[in-house]
Amino acid sequence: MEFTTVLFYVFAAVMVLASLRVITSKNPVHAALFLVLAFFNAAGIWMLLKAEFLAIVLVLVYVGAVMVLFLFVVMMLDINIDRMREGFWGYLPVASGVGALIVLEMAAVLYRAYNQTDLSAEAAALNIGGTKELGLLIYTKYIYGFEIAAVILLVAIIAAVALTLRKRKDTKAIDPGVAVRVKRNDRLRIVKMDAVNQRAIDEAAAQKAAAEAAAAAPKEAP
Repeated sequence: MEFTTVLFYVFAAVMVLASLRVITSKNPVHAALFLVLAFFNAAGIWMLLKAEFLAIVLVLVYVGAVMVLFLFVVMMLDINIDRMREGFWGYLPVASGVGALIVLEMAAVLYRAYNQTDLSAEAAALNIGGTKELGLLIYTKYIYGFEIAAVILLVAIIAAVALTLRKRKDTKAIDPGVAVRVKRNDRLRIVKMDAVNQRAIDEAAAQKAAAEAAAAAPKEAP
């Protein structure tokens, strides 16, 4: 057995175990970390297939960006694990049926790929690691799937932002739309008031206080 074959079986075994831990781990953070491990092993398999570009993209994009977003959302949502696991057995039949359907579809695709021999496909597979061949396939044959994946990722980003947005009453933030729509009269208001002579008011108050003191003093007997 060649060394590359041994590496393939090692990477494949670790990736399968990490994938199982992703769906069986009770802690979402641990599940995300096991998903990172699965991505690294998948990148190793791509390297064995001489697809260096795909391996680097898998590490940089998914491990370096997407998984950071997953961890950010998981930590911001403060997920209640006990509440999420309620009704697990009720959804098990539906989940099992969907899983079996996916396995059958993948088996049909692989069976067709193994039974059909295409020399042009084999020639293209030899250069699949290059960016030119990959770009030609993505933007010609798989352009619709690529655009659909982009829309799905955009919806996922918007949903993550919407879920982590919390409105607090003690915040001092203002609405930018209100600030833009404000008018001149709303910023400054001029009020006309009569002039006040504070000195005259003080003298009148002093005279009033003296008069009240004089009236309250007892009169002397004759």
